[in-house]
Amino acid sequence: MVRLNRIYTRTGDDGTTGLVDGSRLPKHHARMEAIGAVDEANSAIGLAAVALPGDPIADTLRRVQNDLFDLGADLATPLGEGEDFAPSEMVLRMVESQTAWLESAIDDATGNLEPLTSFILPGGSEAAARLHVARASARRAERSVVAMAAEVPVNPAASAYINRLSDLLFVLARLANDGGSDDVMWVPAGNR
Repeated sequence: MVRLNRIYTRTGDDGTTGLVDGSRLPKHHARMEAIGAVDEANSAIGLAAVALPGDPIADTLRRVQNDLFDLGADLATPLGEGEDFAPSEMVLRMVESQTAWLESAIDDATGNLEPLTSFILPGGSEAAARLHVARASARRAERSVVAMAAEVPVNPAASAYINRLSDLLFVLARLANDGGSDDVMWVPAGNR
C-alpha cells in the first residue's frame, strides 16, 4: 500500500528524481520522459472519462488508468543484474494478460462499428474529441517508451501495452461518436 504523508520532498531540487530501486536519474533522462508521457496520457484519459458519465466507456477508461499506473511503476523499476521482467511481491511489472484485455476490448468495440471508408478527423462529440486527444497522447507515450528502450531494457509487456492503447482509444472515440455515425471524415484535398 502506498502512503504519502508529504507531497514535496525537496530531493528533486538538484534536477534528479528517484526510481523504485532508490537510484536517481536526471529528470531529462529518457526513462523519466517515458514515465512523464505515460502520466500525461493517463491524465488525458481521465479528462475523457469525465465527459462520459454513466457510459461503459468510462469504466473501460478507469481500468486503463489503473493499468497505466502499473506501467509507470514498471518503467520506474530498472532491471537489476540477473533479473528478468517477471513480477514479484516486491516488483510490479506489466504482464501479457493486460495487453490481452486491451485487445479483447478493441475487438469488442470494433464489432459495434461500421468499417471505415476514409480516415477520420479528431472530433465529433466532445467525448470523442477528448478520446482523440488521449489517443494522440498515448502515441507520444509510446514513442517515449521506444526511445527509452533504445537506452535501457524495457519490459516487452509494457511496450506491447502502450502500443495497443492508442488503438483502443481510437475505437472508443468512434463509439463515443454515436457508433461512428458522427465521425468527421477526412476529405483528401477537400479544400483545394
